[in-house]
Amino acid sequence: MNSMMNAGRGVILILAVSAVFFSFAAATSVPGQTQNDEQAEMKLALDLAKLLQSARTVISNHQNLINDPEVGDKGLTGERVLAETIEQYRKATGHDPRDFDPQSREGRLMRAELDAIREVVDESQTLINEKGLGFKGFIPAVFGRLVTERLRDKVATELQIKITAPPPLVRNRKARPDEWEQQIIETKFLSPDWTRGQVYSEAQKNGVQSVFRVMVPEYYAASCLTCHGGPKGEIDITGYPKEGASEGDLGGVISITLFRNNQ
Repeated sequence: MNSMMNAGRGVILILAVSAVFFSFAAATSVPGQTQNDEQAEMKLALDLAKLLQSARTVISNHQNLINDPEVGDKGLTGERVLAETIEQYRKATGHDPRDFDPQSREGRLMRAELDAIREVVDESQTLINEKGLGFKGFIPAVFGRLVTERLRDKVATELQIKITAPPPLVRNRKARPDEWEQQIIETKFLSPDWTRGQVYSEAQKNGVQSVFRVMVPEYYAASCLTCHGGPKGEIDITGYPKEGASEGDLGGVISITLFRNNQ
């Protein structure tokens, strides 16, 4: 049972460089946007990504507790996870995600994500606290998807975040990259010339809709290989065949879309 719980700990946990140290490559600009505007959007996108990464780290850190069949009420409430997420984020960035002006765009979106994190954990209490059940499947990847879906419900006209990956690595159809995301993955992130950890951004305009899109690459850590390493094709604890990946391989991408006409 302990080995099962430990295996669950590393499921799809992605290692990424702290957002505050990301370099980025900008592709195109939309008329009417200044360089300062795009720098502000980039910072906001990376702050949102780092908050999501911080929350997934907290869920990863608690996998042994979540998967302990002997413990019922684990005390892993939404407020506790939120507090630990804020601390993780603060350590990574040097500031508190609640410090943004709540009336600003940044403040609204950061607080919406904080609320989504807390709500997802609170709504998962029955599963988290179920006695007699070991591996529960409440892993960082699942948690991250639930948070991004809840966030989309809250601020769909301002922001969308999706955790995607190269198509052969996608385990949930909802996470499939769209055409543009797949192009960036294949031509940028998987290119041997791409700088590891470098973020890609691009301003786009489709009719009257102007957006700023950011792609944040994430890489497999050693703990990920329990489920994503070898032998390739072997069924892992979640029921999926292992990909045969190695530590440091591209494992996923946080795709962020900021809608500019709603600023």
